[in-house]
Amino acid sequence: MKTLCYFFLFCFCCIHLAAKSRKAVFVIVDGVPADQIERLHTPAVFDIASKGAYGRAYTGGEIGGYSQTPTISAIGYTNLLTSTWFNKHNVGGNSNLKPNYNYWTLFRIAKEQPQPCKTAVYSSWTDNRTVLLGEGKEETNRLKIDIVKDGYDLDTIRFPHKEKDLHVFDYDEKVSLEASKSIREDAPDLSWVYLWYTDDAGHIAGNGVYFDEYVRKADAQVARIWEAVKYREANFDEEWMVVVTTDHGRTENGHGHGGQSLRERTTWISTNLPVNDYFNSGRLAITDIAPSICRFMGFEVPRDVLWEQDGMPFIGDVDICGLQTSPYDQSVELSWDCFSEKAGVTVYAACGNKFKNGQPDEWIKVAVVPAAARKYRVDLTSLPRSDFYKFVLVTPNNHLNRWLKR
Repeated sequence: MKTLCYFFLFCFCCIHLAAKSRKAVFVIVDGVPADQIERLHTPAVFDIASKGAYGRAYTGGEIGGYSQTPTISAIGYTNLLTSTWFNKHNVGGNSNLKPNYNYWTLFRIAKEQPQPCKTAVYSSWTDNRTVLLGEGKEETNRLKIDIVKDGYDLDTIRFPHKEKDLHVFDYDEKVSLEASKSIREDAPDLSWVYLWYTDDAGHIAGNGVYFDEYVRKADAQVARIWEAVKYREANFDEEWMVVVTTDHGRTENGHGHGGQSLRERTTWISTNLPVNDYFNSGRLAITDIAPSICRFMGFEVPRDVLWEQDGMPFIGDVDICGLQTSPYDQSVELSWDCFSEKAGVTVYAACGNKFKNGQPDEWIKVAVVPAAARKYRVDLTSLPRSDFYKFVLVTPNNHLNRWLKR
């Protein structure tokens, strides 16, 4: 009888654990270089990492390559949201924004799931929602964000202008308070929290005590979010993924950004979840955040959208990374690094870029090779003649893509 009771108790516990619903929140702390966050060892960011991991990452695409991308704020957010670089998403600055909505954002993916997904945006800057996410636009299938706390930059009554742009810090205080309250009470499935003032502090003061002070204050704002998440996990059957990151680094003196210097390109990621070997491979990028959230949340991503993503998950199993192309006469050698030598790699090619204009590409299956081979040479004469090719390598646990212009 005792054995039977233990059995039913075991089954009850398994069902209870299986019932946990998954939620994800990512926080962008604008313009904080990796060396600064590491030197200050801000408590909230590193407490989150103590449950999972902290690592340096990069933004800016490939220097000198087709994906080279300015290290500017709205561009960085879109790198994260779409898991693509500027050559695809087409956001090239902070104004006159013209995103290519064919490259779906994380929020579009969430809303296209068969099961309902409650979304939230907590941000001072309205364009994050209305332009970068494209809420309500035909091109985004009339995307709707369920919980919206933004537009504080438009409210000059509650937030009058202050010296050193400290009204922007007031926006962030409001954002973080609203986000923590909403997470505690509403528990959206997918949330984006945007904190702005650290970027202004850097522009105004450069490296120094002032900038450091407001990075610490931003960390306190992150702590509000983290405490709300811990409250939800302690009191509800929920499991949360938290990611805190920045959109770009800064120039040597801390005042500027936008270029391709190492400090401007170097970012960081803190998460509360265990990570895979790729996270510490030296290849981690801002574009890896959305695929990681999709994997955690169990989102199904349409194949054509998925194959355009330039990032890969830093949680769960992965098989290969670091795809490179080396053209030689009428061939091109594809090479990669390998995590799982037993995995198979299916090589696909497309001889154009119809996806950019909203049409499906015509993919040709080229070969299936073992991941352990770490390379494969494609005979371009076996493909339709073109001066532009796209290659996708697909394994059981991830994919890689790369363009080739001849």
